[in-house]
Amino acid sequence: MTVDLAALIDDRPDEGVFRVDRAIFTDPEVFALEMRHVFEGGWVFLGLESQAPGPHDFFTTAAGRVPVLVSRDGDGRLRAFVNSCPHKGAQLAQIQSGNARLHVCPYHSWTFDSAGSNRGIKWQRAGCYSEAFTGASHDLAPLPRFEGYRGFLFGSLNPDVPALAEHLGEAARFLDLVVGQPEEGIELVPGAVTFTYDANWKLQLENCSDAYHFTSAHPSYIRVLERRQQAGGPAAVRSIWEQSQAWSEESEGVQGGSYSFANGHVLNWGRIGISETHPLFEQAGALGARHGEAARDWIFNMRNLTIFPNLQVAENASSQLRIIQPLAPGRTLMRTWCLAPRGESAEARRLRIRQYEDFFNPSGMATPDDTVAYESCQRGFAGRVDPWLQGYARGAMASQEGGNALSAAIGAGAERSVLADSQLCDETLYHSYYRAWLQRMAPAMARGA
Repeated sequence: MTVDLAALIDDRPDEGVFRVDRAIFTDPEVFALEMRHVFEGGWVFLGLESQAPGPHDFFTTAAGRVPVLVSRDGDGRLRAFVNSCPHKGAQLAQIQSGNARLHVCPYHSWTFDSAGSNRGIKWQRAGCYSEAFTGASHDLAPLPRFEGYRGFLFGSLNPDVPALAEHLGEAARFLDLVVGQPEEGIELVPGAVTFTYDANWKLQLENCSDAYHFTSAHPSYIRVLERRQQAGGPAAVRSIWEQSQAWSEESEGVQGGSYSFANGHVLNWGRIGISETHPLFEQAGALGARHGEAARDWIFNMRNLTIFPNLQVAENASSQLRIIQPLAPGRTLMRTWCLAPRGESAEARRLRIRQYEDFFNPSGMATPDDTVAYESCQRGFAGRVDPWLQGYARGAMASQEGGNALSAAIGAGAERSVLADSQLCDETLYHSYYRAWLQRMAPAMARGA
């Protein structure tokens, strides 16, 4: 290993200094080590249980560079495998999702059932195989670790990771709140979107937690909302951002903040209040009865949750689930869906989808702004006269150890928290990302490889 990973992050909390070297976003050796240790050496998010709801349903995803097949067998049990035929290594399942009792390798027709068991080797009797081959397992290789939490599925290629509950820690309490966590469960609205941008994956990681860029990067979206407010009328697609703006104008004090959790998970949030612009408004009473008033109020807040390293749930303009898949130092693939509670009314679903279309994905009014900014940053990282980036300092004097009364109200803790007005736009929550990044990269630093 020729790169000094520890030297890429200047972390001196006692001196109020946190900086990141631009090379962390561009160096091919750093990227290769990230794939090995961050994405293939620890827990990563794979998908939702609802993506494979019935027997023999499956979906495909990835853990770093490794293709993964998540399949529900005939008895209804979910399993996760390396999506690779043990014969010659060809990728077995070729599509993103489907239903198959049997998966047939397209290269040599070896066949596997939905539980991953080998059910056929083409022309096996004529193959003159040795006893050693015949006695060996020919099943698909299961992921060493595969666990779920509240419908969210996680896997690891490393068997020695801690339990999923330990990995999620206090951040799990905010997973509990996703789209109200209905009794019927959560689902993905049909219509997955996959797109790429030509920049590093960590820019997406940061941007989801970045309130500072909103008024600078998304003026077109803001102007559209302003025109709709002026026009009024029942046909207008109203946004929960309108309610956020109203809170900022009408009240003083805390308008939002952030929580930083162990293992690199973070949440940034904004105060909304129970508003009819929210798709869950019709369920406000039921949510309060089921979860308590404090949790209900949190459900109506804007919340952007990141579970390190590749899961983001953005509940701001609407509700979006994102999976980050790095492809190269300067190229990232995003898989995104509109996230919704099962069983919501047709009107609530309509509102959710209309708000989603406004803001998210390459066809919306915000995602293109963000991806253009990422690519601009990636080009700017070539400037090495001063390699240190300064975008990690806002909120340094507001950050406090532990959670606060608002997190305690729903039984959640945190390593650090910030409460602030709408213009503070904390950047100290990014520190959790890079400290977790260093923890996962520790084996590389210990071995020097």
